[in-house]
Amino acid sequence: MNSKSTTVRVPGKINLQLSVGPLNKTGYHDVATVFQAVSLYDDITVRATEPGSGITVSVVGEHTETVPLDNKNLAFKAAELMCKDYGITPDLSIAIKKSIPVAGGMAGGSANAGGVIVGIDSLFNLGISRNEMEKVGSALGSDIPFTISGGTAIGTGRGEQITPALSRGTYYWVLALSSSGLSTPAVYQECDRLRDGLSVAAPIVNGALMQALMSGDSFALGKALSNDLQAAACSLKPALRLILDVGMDYGALGGIVSGSGPTVAFLAENEEHSLDLVVALTSSGVVGTIVQATGPVAGARVIEHH
Repeated sequence: MNSKSTTVRVPGKINLQLSVGPLNKTGYHDVATVFQAVSLYDDITVRATEPGSGITVSVVGEHTETVPLDNKNLAFKAAELMCKDYGITPDLSIAIKKSIPVAGGMAGGSANAGGVIVGIDSLFNLGISRNEMEKVGSALGSDIPFTISGGTAIGTGRGEQITPALSRGTYYWVLALSSSGLSTPAVYQECDRLRDGLSVAAPIVNGALMQALMSGDSFALGKALSNDLQAAACSLKPALRLILDVGMDYGALGGIVSGSGPTVAFLAENEEHSLDLVVALTSSGVVGTIVQATGPVAGARVIEHH
């Protein structure tokens, strides 16, 4: 039996800005978003298995009981697509160790798919460029290319067209996690419902936010954070409003629902301030799980190869 394996570490993301255009004829929304990869990671181990064993997926981590282990899982789909595109026999086991919250608006599922693409490239010495890997990912999901590239980047189209963004310094985040997730399609539907009858402009990237990143100004960045899906996420999960209010009352520089939620990200001034924010949010009793993270960090990268 061939027991070659590769382990890839992939970060979660926060959307510093998520502007959502009107629903278009394709059934999607054009977006303008600014992603930042943060130091909350999933580890994906891809192993070559015996002929005829097929593709298998296993997942460990908190609140992972709802994660599908069949072809509904993005990691499974990524393995299928890579095998088809690069002539690989589809006999692989994929073991996912999760720290990125499930259905938390931090691209956990997309990160797993990105990890599989990078892992298969490494396992079979395919020598695929990052650009090619991102193209494979974009066929499966709009967040996948960013999980491969990491750092800070602008996403356009459905979010899959990635342009690296200039960013100085390190940003300190305090993340309020939820034990139950939100469905991205449901949040978009709620966003459409809330905006029904309104004129919705084409999405553009916020100049003040880009300027804050270029100058490494955490205070200006905190003020410029924005998410068009936040009202919809709060509508479906009203407790998010209270969490946002409490974090801001305790001195966060800015607070935002990440992507389609329900993770809430608070920006702190520095590490000491982020610790103070953790203590305050914990004692408030309105948040279950709180973790600290920094950004930007690198995208998917191989950490072990056997």
